[in-house]
Amino acid sequence: MERTLIIIKPDALQRNLLGEILHRFERKGLKIIGLKMAQVTNQKIEEHYAHHLDKPFFMNLKSFMQAGPVVFVALEGLEAVEAIRLITGETKGRAADAGTIRGDFAMSIQANIVHASDSVENAKKEIERFFAPEELFNYRKMDFEWVYSPEERE
Repeated sequence: MERTLIIIKPDALQRNLLGEILHRFERKGLKIIGLKMAQVTNQKIEEHYAHHLDKPFFMNLKSFMQAGPVVFVALEGLEAVEAIRLITGETKGRAADAGTIRGDFAMSIQANIVHASDSVENAKKEIERFFAPEELFNYRKMDFEWVYSPEERE
């Protein structure tokens, strides 16, 4: 099973979308293995968005991500990274398909409700960046047999 990270951004919290967002991942059959709310520090912002540090929009991005708390969610599932990226939709909210989180709730490229890991490798780094090992839980969900076929459970 893959693990991946979602960051529910300050705009989602201000717009009372936390429950709706979590519900979509749970309804899909993904397992929440870590969940916490925090204010993102300068150091974590610079680590997480290191690829944008030299871009002209970085300071606006940093201000936006620190405008309020965020919710970090570690999720697990078969091909979880790809499945979650389908649920979240295109980065630019106004271009995202209807039915996706961004397609239903966002118009912006920055105020786009959620961050989703873009690869298994990045997901591992991002989970380690925002969660301590003891904040992640390994447990079996009662619906596991109903979410996956016998071949997929192995």
